[in-house]
Amino acid sequence: MYEFAVTPAVTNIRRRGVEISEVLPESLGAEMELEAGDRIIKVNGRVVRDYLDFRFHTAGETELVLEVRKKNGEDWELELDRGEGEDFGLAFEHIVPRQCANACIFCFCNGNPADARPSLFIKDEDIRLSFLYGNYTTLTSITEDEMRRIVEQRLSPQYVSVHATDLDVRAYLLGIDKERADISTKLARMLEAGIEVHAQVVLCPGINDGDVLRKTIFDLAAEYPRITSVAIVPLGLTRYNTDSRLTAVTPEFCRNVIEQVSEIQQKLKTRLGTNFALLGDEIYLRAGRAIPATSHYGAYPQIEDGVGMVRSFVKEFARITKRIEQDRSVNLHDKSGTILTGTLFAPVLRKLVQKLNKQFGSQLIVEPVENGYFGGDVSVAGLLTGRDLLSARVRVRGEFVLVPRQMLKSDDEIMLDGMRLGEVAQGLGVPVHAINLDQFASLLLQKN
Repeated sequence: MYEFAVTPAVTNIRRRGVEISEVLPESLGAEMELEAGDRIIKVNGRVVRDYLDFRFHTAGETELVLEVRKKNGEDWELELDRGEGEDFGLAFEHIVPRQCANACIFCFCNGNPADARPSLFIKDEDIRLSFLYGNYTTLTSITEDEMRRIVEQRLSPQYVSVHATDLDVRAYLLGIDKERADISTKLARMLEAGIEVHAQVVLCPGINDGDVLRKTIFDLAAEYPRITSVAIVPLGLTRYNTDSRLTAVTPEFCRNVIEQVSEIQQKLKTRLGTNFALLGDEIYLRAGRAIPATSHYGAYPQIEDGVGMVRSFVKEFARITKRIEQDRSVNLHDKSGTILTGTLFAPVLRKLVQKLNKQFGSQLIVEPVENGYFGGDVSVAGLLTGRDLLSARVRVRGEFVLVPRQMLKSDDEIMLDGMRLGEVAQGLGVPVHAINLDQFASLLLQKN
């Protein structure tokens, strides 16, 4: 049940609160006559800035007073009793990211072509996105209000780009002064409040490697398990990165890093029971070394940063192979197509697909695609563009083309250069499917 009071519409309304983007039919929100475009301003007198605030202020509450600004400008006050755990049936606008105030010498935004999608130039530094999606923040410009919010709302885990615990090196990498670069007090406050932290190091040859890296790992490991892990990923340079302070990552450099970090991992494993410091898959692939076993990664704490992703993929590929085996009517002899992927992952995927072909009679080929859009040493599949895929048209064989789903925008079939999947299919002359592994199995098992 609910009651509401209405205040007449006013002009020059300042946008406050969080905007409702969707109201599910027959939901509590629909019963309260809420609509897309309405804004929730307060819950029980507490200001709502975004949907995290709404979720926090309504959690566990059954008696609520919502202050709502209707899309026509009217102000409503809704009093309601809701059942325990009853969902409002509301979706909200996306969070507008807080912008980064650093001038990192390795910032990927500096390596974008001028015609890249506008969203690729957004330098976010937002503790909300860190909690929700695992985006990394440096904590250099975090406000007192944000610090209190992390603790009060338990926005845990947080993902922090540390890069180096040596303050001179960190300040140099971030392009800021040492005072701002020092986040030790902020980090300690989060850890003391029980906020789980995952750290990251973007490894730049000649800057934060060697002894600096060793110090960084052991400094962070001293806070284990409050700091759960540190991901060490290599610098990536496109043809547009012209900063003379940066040196490209080489296979020899990667082999040296593996040797150094493997020794550190052994010590930490004995001391902490975990490897703690985990290298990005790209380092192993560039070095020509085998990806570690599943046990190396534990719970895969930073898989979204490309740490353990290949091992997880191999494991999942084995699972979908068993799924295909379980279909007694399976006959894949008529399944012929081309899988396009980045040059770095292509050798791994080719071995898996060749084994699949041998077992089930399918006729799939894996073709590596050079990244001509970004250039440089960019070789991962997720950064390939439509133009890159079209450059491989002469090598396409079979009745369809498969590409990884991560090549596309999360909510649209559009690539980093603005080309749509349908345009790529038209250019290649065959259907193009952007899929994950489960969809790959479903496509193979689909009857013609």
